Amino acid sequence: MKSDRLLSILLLLQTRGLIPATELAERLDVSVRTIYRDIEALSASGVPVYAERGRHGGIALLPGFRTDVTGLTTDEARALFVLAARGAHAALGLDAALGSALRKVMAALPAPHRPAAELTSRRILVDPVRWMSGPQATVDVAELHDAVFADRRLRLRYRHSGTDTARTYVVDPYGLVVKAGVWYLVADRDGTPQLFRADRIRQATATDDPVVRRPGVELTDVWEGLRRQVEERPGGVRLRIRVHRSRLDLFVRLHAGVLTGEPHPDSDEGEWLFAELAVPSVEWARSLLAFGPNLEVLSPPEARTVVARHAAAVTRLYGDPSGPPADSR
Repeated sequence: MKSDRLLSILLLLQTRGLIPATELAERLDVSVRTIYRDIEALSASGVPVYAERGRHGGIALLPGFRTDVTGLTTDEARALFVLAARGAHAALGLDAALGSALRKVMAALPAPHRPAAELTSRRILVDPVRWMSGPQATVDVAELHDAVFADRRLRLRYRHSGTDTARTYVVDPYGLVVKAGVWYLVADRDGTPQLFRADRIRQATATDDPVVRRPGVELTDVWEGLRRQVEERPGGVRLRIRVHRSRLDLFVRLHAGVLTGEPHPDSDEGEWLFAELAVPSVEWARSLLAFGPNLEVLSPPEARTVVARHAAAVTRLYGDPSGPPADSR
């Protein structure tokens, strides 16, 4: 609607200042001619807006002009109050600031929108931490946040998985990402993008050297590339398994990342479903022992050997179940 577009233009100009008409047209998905018509409409309604010609020109508001109109619709107001519990704001030390900001937004909302926004905050809760993810390591993300915002190269003391000692790296940070409750530093090391888990960073110190980022590359671009590398990493071994229908939902939930396709039954009435997993090694198969007799590894033979070996070790640990009962004294 035109009224929504006019309000969007006004809010963009208040936020950004001088903006080329071509950029406004691209953002709002209209022609440049339509943008100039909208500017004339804003001017006719009393908004002090003007256009500057030339290579570095654009559209702007007169200095000092502000409006208290939020422009929020009911759904937009509700969206602001869908908050994450014990999530990013708490880790960054911004819980109090968030609460204060939301109180101010609530006060600025048009009266008809306030009940829906308040009800949303009481009825919708987002907890980003996965079930059974184990205790989260204590991470001083606020300190790392300050180092990232210094726009300086960082010197990290970082411990890789499976090692006890930390190594030193100098990196060019793009920013921080929290995924499923885990914080990551996204940075270039020697021009190559890399992820660093925040809970493995022993120390982060801003150097005197300015950060060097690849031209035109933003945090979202680097994260998307790194995310795809992790999620699309080809498995070195293909396991063929069968899982009992009673455990199918749990199996898919835990192993969706390595499934090569949807599990399928051998017949419509079958209690077992077959699936293929792309995993890094045959040793990975031992994790499937958690499903007990409700899952069988069918191939390759080396993976069956791994499962059998670990199952035998568990049996030895707990004794022969067919033997006499243990002394309960």
